[in-house]
Amino acid sequence: MEYIDRLPAMDLMRSEKMMLVQLIIPVESAHRAVSYLGELGLLQLRDLNDDKSPFQRTFVNQVKRCAEMSRKLRFIKDQIHKAGLTPSPSPAPQPDIDLEELEIQLEEHEHGLIEMNANSEKLQQTYNELLEFRMVLQKAGDFLLSTGSHVAAQETELAENIHVSDDYVETSSLLEQEMLPGPSNQTGVRFISGIICKSKVLRFERMLFRTTRGNMLFNQAPADDQILDPATNELVEKIVFVVFFSGEQARVKILKICEAFGANCYPVPEDAIKRRQITREVLSHLSDLETTLEAGLRHRDKALISIGFHLAKWMNMVRREKAVYDALNMLNFDVTKKCLVGEGWCPIFAKTKIQEALQRATTDSNSQVGVIFHVMDSVESPPTYFKTNHLTNAYQEIVDAYGVAKYQEANPAVYTIITFPFLFAVMFGDWGHGICLLLGALFLIAREKKLSSQKLGSFMEMLFGGRYVLLLMSLFSIYCGLIYNEFFSVPFHIFGSSAYGCRDTTCSDSRTVGLIKYQDTYPFGVDPSWRGSRSELPFLNSLKMKMSILFGIAQMNLGIMLSYFNARYFGNTLDIKYQFVPQMIFLNSLFGYLSLLIIIKWCSGSQADLYHVMIYMFLSPFEDLGDNKLFWGQSVLQVILLLLAVIAVPWMLFPKPFILKRLHAERFQGRTYAALGTSDIYDDEEPDSARQPHLEEFNFSEVFVHQMIHAIEFVLGAVSNTASYLRLWALSLAHSELSTVFYEKVLLLAWGYDNLVIRLVGLAVFSFATAFILLMMESLSAFLHALRLHWVEFQNKFYSGEGYKFRPFSFAALNDDED
Repeated sequence: MEYIDRLPAMDLMRSEKMMLVQLIIPVESAHRAVSYLGELGLLQLRDLNDDKSPFQRTFVNQVKRCAEMSRKLRFIKDQIHKAGLTPSPSPAPQPDIDLEELEIQLEEHEHGLIEMNANSEKLQQTYNELLEFRMVLQKAGDFLLSTGSHVAAQETELAENIHVSDDYVETSSLLEQEMLPGPSNQTGVRFISGIICKSKVLRFERMLFRTTRGNMLFNQAPADDQILDPATNELVEKIVFVVFFSGEQARVKILKICEAFGANCYPVPEDAIKRRQITREVLSHLSDLETTLEAGLRHRDKALISIGFHLAKWMNMVRREKAVYDALNMLNFDVTKKCLVGEGWCPIFAKTKIQEALQRATTDSNSQVGVIFHVMDSVESPPTYFKTNHLTNAYQEIVDAYGVAKYQEANPAVYTIITFPFLFAVMFGDWGHGICLLLGALFLIAREKKLSSQKLGSFMEMLFGGRYVLLLMSLFSIYCGLIYNEFFSVPFHIFGSSAYGCRDTTCSDSRTVGLIKYQDTYPFGVDPSWRGSRSELPFLNSLKMKMSILFGIAQMNLGIMLSYFNARYFGNTLDIKYQFVPQMIFLNSLFGYLSLLIIIKWCSGSQADLYHVMIYMFLSPFEDLGDNKLFWGQSVLQVILLLLAVIAVPWMLFPKPFILKRLHAERFQGRTYAALGTSDIYDDEEPDSARQPHLEEFNFSEVFVHQMIHAIEFVLGAVSNTASYLRLWALSLAHSELSTVFYEKVLLLAWGYDNLVIRLVGLAVFSFATAFILLMMESLSAFLHALRLHWVEFQNKFYSGEGYKFRPFSFAALNDDED
């Protein structure tokens, strides 16, 4: 054990050692000090004003100012996007400005843009009205001309059949009134012309018909040009209409309906000369407005482009300032109101860097008093911080998704870096599919710099984040594929010829009978001759099932060993004696023994039935094994292992709770007054200070129930977890058989036809099935199963995952956040 203690510490095995520090910062250097700490990004501040609402904090006004500036910047950014412009990714050189100057500039820019938008909307509205008026004049004029010619043609016939009188005008229908000679105002026929959205025409016409009880004529024609809607900035199709009616009441009703449907009505004179004159005036105004609108848009775009050069810098500046004031709101004023007091966690290695940053802040702010950096004692558990790189970060995120490690707890990510892609490859083993995954991983790694600076979709972002996980999964898949001797389910004689050959010439074309072993075993992996043979499935099933059990027992033993190192690191001898030792005995007495039998059977070539051995080890431990005996003394060893497994269960359950009860009684016996005397030590501390001790009462029944649950969970889990590792066998078999089906029933079947089209179709179907089913769905399935094996079967042996992440105050973390 002394040798183990002398070994150098692994960086990723335990989280970084942390310390609680107190900062006493003069007010004049507080802003600069917090800014430098944000640039450093190695101090996690504690909120000492947790009992106050955001509106009761000291720097609430500054935060509001920053939020308002952030709103203005978002408004400017939206205007740039609406104008179809792209803000410059690299800010233009500009002399540094302070927050007050930036606030004034943003106010001016926002006011100018709002004014330009308002003027542009008014001009666009006027332009739309004139454009609609022009189209109404044109279409309504066509209606009136056609109506006039229609009346002239039928005037003679109407005069012969009826005698015009005063009472006839009142009793005749609208159609007859329209055909009467003379101006419309003399007959009482009037009309309203306008324009309406195409989507509302049917409902509009139906409403007019019902309101006037059919006593109207509705003419419509599509507008020649689409109208730009200023609100949505989209082109809208419209319809020009002319409604002929009679009577003042009908006119009022029609106008109200037009208003309700958002139809714009325009006066159209009946005289063609007047219409042409008004049309010329409208076209002149339209030309002037087009020129004015284009000049306004050019002026606005020029202003937006000039702002866009500095937009990224301004947004970053405001984001940082808001973060600084949010951090300052977490500090407390001292009694003199001249200093700010703060507490926070930082790694021990960062102590010198933080002190240098604080000293630089004091110098740059010309403060007469320096920042006091004081290390404090803490009862509260520190945050967990692991230094990771591009390779280890993805595996650490996989572990943290289950739960963040407690402070200084053994980190499963150290072993997950290898075991996770390896167990994935056991289920996905095919070196053809592995090469495809490898090409994808290498593509993502080669374009790492370019892709890291782009905004990716959710799926692509997940894939890019796990590019190194994909790399190792592909490499292990190639390795396991070589072990299984499968290349898209096809075996190859890579490492020499097969160890099996034909007994005679009669079996030259046979794959099922007549093969005998005539030379040494195939040097690496599965012999190609097993593929297609009658015993292929029983052989591979037996191999992969036993291999899955061996991997599972090895990984579970590793988890229990890590629980020993956890207990040893934290000085918890009770967990070593009453958890680690009985757990190792129980697991290896049963399933460790099964693993030993598997290895002996493989090495000796025995035909023993291991199912029979394990079942009758419990049912009839003293019965003679007969042909299932693998080594001398096996029966005696089985009885001893069974007794050890039975003893290990109460060993896990009873001693620890009673020992904890005795230790608690000894610790507090005769110390009632001492506990009362030490309670005043912490009276002067902050209410939320981490230096306050949190004394918990000892509840024996709660401890005993917890230990009982833990013992029962381990005993039942030893069986269920071992069975759970059989998913390695099941998914490996499913992947292999599915790949075989696609190869034999799709590709080979299509290749059997002497037709190029059928072959190309078969190749396309095989490629599609390989890419989307085997490479995507099967890889996702294997990934999730490997994830479950690590989270449940491996990590529950030693990993609590009840810590919390170290989240330092850092400007670098703000760059990824959206405003």
